[in-house]
Amino acid sequence: MEKGIKIIAENKKARHDYFIEETFEAGIELFGTEVKSMRQGKTNLKDSHIIIRGGEMFVIGMHVSPYEKGNIFNKDPMRTRKLLMHRREIDRLFGKIKIDGFTLIPTKTYLKNGLVKVEVALAKGKKLHDKREDAAIKDIKRSIDRAIKNNG
Repeated sequence: MEKGIKIIAENKKARHDYFIEETFEAGIELFGTEVKSMRQGKTNLKDSHIIIRGGEMFVIGMHVSPYEKGNIFNKDPMRTRKLLMHRREIDRLFGKIKIDGFTLIPTKTYLKNGLVKVEVALAKGKKLHDKREDAAIKDIKRSIDRAIKNNG
């Protein structure tokens, strides 16, 4: 954990379902009660993804639980939220998505010096045999570590 960074939520399923090529940092447009709820860690990125529409990035499917004390000021927990990045970066990502068949997924949300940020990953989907291969490699590493621990 770096100085001034507190992880709010992680999408652990993303590393299982995708090959992560590159990651980027993006700001996110939120309302006050959403920020308070996120500070409490009430965010879920599990089935979320990112689209680019009209030169702007939006995160879809990100669940931010309503703030308990927010009453009438709470927004829809599943609403589409705008991500904030430089135009150059968005255009570059849009090109990668259209030409190379990549997809954009949020991998984590965190607080950086008091501001909510989203880590955006440029990823390619894994096939079933890729997932099996990763699981086999993980099992081999685990057994090697276990053998070293028992013998060493």
